[in-house]
Amino acid sequence: MITILIADDHELVRRGLRMTIAAESDMQLVGEGRSGREALALALELVPDLVLLDIQMPDMDGVTAASAIRAAHPQMAILILTSFSSDSQIHAALRAGASGYLLKDVSGDALLAAIRGAVQGDPQLHPQVARRLMATIPPAASPLAGLTAREHAVLKLIGSGRTNREIAAALVLTETTVKGYVSDIFGKLQINDRTQAALLAVRYGLVAPDDLPDLPR
Repeated sequence: MITILIADDHELVRRGLRMTIAAESDMQLVGEGRSGREALALALELVPDLVLLDIQMPDMDGVTAASAIRAAHPQMAILILTSFSSDSQIHAALRAGASGYLLKDVSGDALLAAIRGAVQGDPQLHPQVARRLMATIPPAASPLAGLTAREHAVLKLIGSGRTNREIAAALVLTETTVKGYVSDIFGKLQINDRTQAALLAVRYGLVAPDDLPDLPR
């Protein structure tokens, strides 16, 4: 049996949650709070398996309550259920130890699944919240970022199937200088041959895939 405490300052929300939970044979609602302070007090008194918290409540917000609950009972699952999804609120709730962050447009079935998952220790994120978090992750650095402008130019020509002699003519360099650039490029990219160089040039947009030739080793 999963014991649940809910905290929301809106009676209609609490009533809907009460009805949803009551219909499940493996869940039991053990308490209701109307503020963050009540949620904290009830969590410490009742020690439920899971606390379902709104973010914005009187007396104490849900993030502050979540942090205090987590400090007292690290094993207790905490789900944020709110209408607010700003980046700052999402990050603050997760830093406070929330097991998940759901928005109030979530379906009843999805909410119940999230409750069961959170109690098992699995993170629970509303799809919109997950997309927002993914959008804040910086892209992986391109291995080509360490190349100089001249090395980029040489790599692009390698990807187009040019020989060292042809690269030298195109860039007005000696063939020996081009060989030096090619060696430096291979070292920086940790590759061994022109085919690997060409594939990287395609992967990171220096050369169009249709322009990739059959290259010699």
